[in-house]
Amino acid sequence: MTKIVGMIFGEVGYGDFNFLVARDANLEKGEYVKVNHEKYGWVLAQVRSIKRYNELYSLNAITGASIPKVQEERIIANAKVIGYIDKDGLLKMPKIPFKPGEKVYEADAGIIRKSLKLEQKNGIYLGLLEGHSRRIPVYLNPNKLIQKHIAVLAKTGAGKSYTVGVLVEELIEKKVPVVIIDPHGEYSALRYPNDNPRELALMEHYGIAPKGYDSVVEYTPNQSINPQAERKLSLDITRFTINDFIEMLPTKVTDSQKGILFEALKVVETYGRYTLEDIIRVIHEHESKAKWNLITSLEMLRESRIFEGTPVKTSELVRRGITSIINLRGVQPEIQDIVVSRIATEIFEDRKRGRVPPLLFLIEEAHNFAPERGFGARASNKIIRTIASEGRKFGMGLCVVTQRPARIDKSVLSQCNTQIILKVTNPNDLKAISQSIEGFTSDLEEEIKQLEPGEALVVGDVVEQPIFVDVRVKRSRHGGASVEVVRERRGRRRKTGFDSLLKRIFSRY
Repeated sequence: MTKIVGMIFGEVGYGDFNFLVARDANLEKGEYVKVNHEKYGWVLAQVRSIKRYNELYSLNAITGASIPKVQEERIIANAKVIGYIDKDGLLKMPKIPFKPGEKVYEADAGIIRKSLKLEQKNGIYLGLLEGHSRRIPVYLNPNKLIQKHIAVLAKTGAGKSYTVGVLVEELIEKKVPVVIIDPHGEYSALRYPNDNPRELALMEHYGIAPKGYDSVVEYTPNQSINPQAERKLSLDITRFTINDFIEMLPTKVTDSQKGILFEALKVVETYGRYTLEDIIRVIHEHESKAKWNLITSLEMLRESRIFEGTPVKTSELVRRGITSIINLRGVQPEIQDIVVSRIATEIFEDRKRGRVPPLLFLIEEAHNFAPERGFGARASNKIIRTIASEGRKFGMGLCVVTQRPARIDKSVLSQCNTQIILKVTNPNDLKAISQSIEGFTSDLEEEIKQLEPGEALVVGDVVEQPIFVDVRVKRSRHGGASVEVVRERRGRRRKTGFDSLLKRIFSRY
């Protein structure tokens, strides 16, 4: 029998209602409840706020009279109506308010799953639903998630990279090609099973087991810095146009230098395959003195070594069942920008022509590659904007990950129809998030500020309503944990018992 947790009273609106909480209900903010409507049947709602009232206590405290018994206290809750499932299986809002006096029940797992569309068993398993005492797994539709783009937003230390690692594990399980731009070398650990003792203890709770992924292939421009990478990342210079060269050169190019470069490219194109050394050698033979500054710029590119070796083809990077990591740790920001710009451009062009399968292109520290105006210019910004606006039509999904939502290009952020938001407290970042989410409320903003590490708000097309998720532990090892300089004793958290242990797992991110 479903437990009664209260009774509706007072003025009742369409979108919310107040109810008197039963004394034995032990109700918490965020929990799901249901009410049997006279016309629509069972309607799901979520507790938005809880207040305690004891007018007699307040009066007696002022007058000095004896304090009344605890029975005089009343607990009042406000619940937001989520809706009911109609005969066609669609979530609808009631058009007739509830009657005062209707009983409020604890929502069972079945109505929650149906109403929130959490029954996608072959979906992306993100974690467990917050707001319900029983374990309700959250599965996200992989097609909606990828096709309509994703933004993962959080302040530093909130569990952003860990959550992205969970998403990548799920995509690997489903053999979806993923290309990861990894500026800090955090994703190499996907190869190895999780061996963290605290996380191993929680795996049964989430219904998973340790696992490493041998389908991960790592590339890097500099193997001396990142020796664990299997492949040297080398860009294909023969795919560069005159405009591509002009964009990536570290110094501004004059009209005469453009002419020299154009002539040199025409010469080397007759070779079939050519190198950066060939271009520099041809320019050396030019009579104009303007060639020297151009040669200096090209030699700076040569020193980066991103054109040395056999060029990596997009057909190697994008393969079914393969996750390709572009490890840019230790690479200069200017060279990182060139690498991201070229790889994104070539993959997008080849995807449009059907040369590579549908994929997810994931960019960590996305604010560095697609910055908002006023935060610098990047060569990669243009192509990222293009993928955000057109990628869905061609089967190229985009996932941008950042701890500074205010600094990422607003047109890119607004194109991400699914947003996974962990704790954010910076007012500018909160403003940027609110501007990119339709129907973003002050209540959601407060919730985001209060999230604990490992808790995420999921909003957008992939869910019927905004939901809070307790992100599961990873099957594989996590490579993005912060280094403890001084080991501190952990303080007590808001939750106790098993929930407290659950949240402490994420406290290091």
